[in-house]
Amino acid sequence: MYSLEQVRGFVAVAEELHFGRAAERLQMTQPPLSRQIQKLERDIGVALLDRDNRSVSLTRAGHAFLGEARRLLSIADTAPESARRIAQGLEGRISLGFTAMAAASVLSAVLAEADGQLGGVDVVLHELVSDAQFEALLTGGLDLALVRLPPQRPEFDSRLVFREPLVAAVPARHPLSSSPGPVDASEFEGEDMIMYSSAGASYFADLISSVLANVRPRSTQRVTQVHSMLALVGAGRGSAIVPASAATFAGDAVALRPLLGWERPVVELRAVWRRDTTNAALLRALDGFGTLASL
Repeated sequence: MYSLEQVRGFVAVAEELHFGRAAERLQMTQPPLSRQIQKLERDIGVALLDRDNRSVSLTRAGHAFLGEARRLLSIADTAPESARRIAQGLEGRISLGFTAMAAASVLSAVLAEADGQLGGVDVVLHELVSDAQFEALLTGGLDLALVRLPPQRPEFDSRLVFREPLVAAVPARHPLSSSPGPVDASEFEGEDMIMYSSAGASYFADLISSVLANVRPRSTQRVTQVHSMLALVGAGRGSAIVPASAATFAGDAVALRPLLGWERPVVELRAVWRRDTTNAALLRALDGFGTLASL
């Protein structure tokens, strides 16, 4: 196995094409440098230099090895500083999970925070439903998750990063679409409603159940994704209650109206991570997430 010292010696000789000048550049004498090159050639198993009493030149193998040797030395020279920057959270990688609604509401702000604080950190994005994000956190597939539900396992820690109000989503031709003021939940009595599935969207299912606690819809359809819900509203299949950021997905066929009593921010989004994380970039990024709750 050859050493970095031997590689540095070879690069110096290859660039100077003179053992004396290369030895002077390396602040050593010529005989040890010659022995280094000879040992390097034995270790590699091929001649790298043609030399006689008058000149030194590179063999074809030497030309090929020179480029790789320079890259090797460059990596070796920068590795300590890179390790220090990673330890300080200035470089590295964060795998970030998010839902479609997180993308609509807060993802751009989170990424802006990351860009401002962590210019040397690579943020890798993964769109996943909340349950899949929790599983990925446990297995190491994610460093950070943006989810609605607070974590239920002791391995996780979390921080609130965003709140928003609820709004009523009605078909554009529905009488409530032109309501002059906030829509009261009681106005959905006897109406067709698009609801959340408790199996795939338990956070919203529980929240909307509390909003409609005293309301009896005529019929209900149940889905797990807000954009699917809005598509059904736009198709005239019923009305729904959605987070305000759903405006991103609402087309001309859907009207969003304030919901009486729920104008205050009640829908929460949390950043969740493992308590035992050693990712310095993530720990540094978490310092900025607290500023997002007021957006």
